[in-house]
Amino acid sequence: MSTLRDLAEEHTHLRPADIDHLHRIAGDWQLLSDLSFADLLLWVPVDADGTFLCVAQVRPTTAPTAYQDDQVGRIVGGPEVAHLGVAYSQGRIWREGDPVWYGDVPARHEAIPVRLRTAEGEAGEVIAVVGRDTNLSTARTPSQLELNYLTTADDLAQMIADGTFPPPRHPGETTSAPRVGDGLVRLDAGGKVTYASPNAQSAYRRLGYASHLVGEDLAALHRRLAGDPLDGTEAANGILAALRGEAPPRREIDARGATMLTRALPLMPAGVPIGALVLVRDITEVRRRDRALITKDATIREIHHRVKNNLQTVAALLRLQARRVAMPEARVALEESVRRVASIALVHETLSMSSDEAVEFDGIVDRVASAATEVAATEVSVGMRRRGSFGVLPAEIATSLVMVLNELLLNAVEHGFPPADEADDEPASAGAGPDFVPAAVPEADPSVRPEVVVSAHRFRKMLHVSVTDNGRGLPPDFDAERGSRLGLQIVRALVTGELRGTIELRAGANGGTEAMLVVPLARNAHEGRSQA
Repeated sequence: MSTLRDLAEEHTHLRPADIDHLHRIAGDWQLLSDLSFADLLLWVPVDADGTFLCVAQVRPTTAPTAYQDDQVGRIVGGPEVAHLGVAYSQGRIWREGDPVWYGDVPARHEAIPVRLRTAEGEAGEVIAVVGRDTNLSTARTPSQLELNYLTTADDLAQMIADGTFPPPRHPGETTSAPRVGDGLVRLDAGGKVTYASPNAQSAYRRLGYASHLVGEDLAALHRRLAGDPLDGTEAANGILAALRGEAPPRREIDARGATMLTRALPLMPAGVPIGALVLVRDITEVRRRDRALITKDATIREIHHRVKNNLQTVAALLRLQARRVAMPEARVALEESVRRVASIALVHETLSMSSDEAVEFDGIVDRVASAATEVAATEVSVGMRRRGSFGVLPAEIATSLVMVLNELLLNAVEHGFPPADEADDEPASAGAGPDFVPAAVPEADPSVRPEVVVSAHRFRKMLHVSVTDNGRGLPPDFDAERGSRLGLQIVRALVTGELRGTIELRAGANGGTEAMLVVPLARNAHEGRSQA
């Protein structure tokens, strides 16, 4: 199904500012639908002959719908939309006419013109029409609640026709807000409560106010109830701002262990402030869960921090042991272990500073690459470069992948660009390590600057990674499957086991060596393919 913007741009000549205003209405009109007990349909004119296109629809949560089928995308003309034409051409709310039937459902038509106010604050031209269609099959004598809902809905409908509803959204404010069913309070021009729904009354009882709200000065009540005087003052100022015709941001009130979210909306039909509408929601349980999640998040981050510290301690102990070992082979093995442990510690360090179990992997790769050039036993200055982005990776992928890249980068530097005294008798490989003794190894071109490039891109839920060097390259008889060196064994085990991916070592297109990795980002999808 096409979106509101797609439909409007394809079938009408509305300006971008007009479409943005229609989006704001569609983002806030559930309130009007619930207060009206009616379906709302947003119609835009298609042709001058009176044809209209439905670009959005919302059903009430407080009453049965008048439409079982979705109306979005429907183009209608003729007598069926005559009421829309009157509202559009005359710029007034249309409420005349007899009930109509949709199948076996009787419905009452209303049409509300939609205006976008000019930059000078004046009512602009009509750009669309909101159809308000009420299912009459369950019509009965309205209660006090329903009468107050309908009265408030008429005020908001007039504000749509004036171009003053919905109010502008504050920066950083989400679409989540109290709903009509959560609790509704209506204020007169002086800020006194003229009506409070049962759910609103219950929400204030949670805050410690046991009396009836009707007749109370709501701003003064918020000051008295709030446990924090600053919160109480902000909540009260929000009420006063709405009474002045402004649209304040949503506020929270904490009292007696309970939390209530409030949203104050000015009521200004025909541009005259007549009071305010205050929607309230008891969010005590939501805030309790938020606090529990914050505590849990802090605990997890502390665990990652301690794991990082422990790994660094292990690396330090291995480094001390390496200094005491006389055998060169043992010292090299311990130093390699230090680097492997340190690369894992990098992931946990990043997780300790993150708010979830995922890491921005580019920074980790850059640090591992920088460390590889510093610790590699080579006399050549090797440049490191990253191309593309790894993006955000889950911790279970990042931990294994950083070890793989650490091995590949170290081997690319050490064995692709070995010291001069080893150049004649040690092979070169980006990721292979000295797992083979070739009969002949090609020499690197001395005119080319030594470089290792790490490339990454995502395609169809797969992460494609390559580590490429322009060093000495692979020997003709190299076989990665028969390599016995620990580094290559670790790489193969992690890629095929933990990461459930594939790895290929091959000669680079322009010399040197290339290690190609393909890692699935969706574990369950890969496992499903393997089983199939």
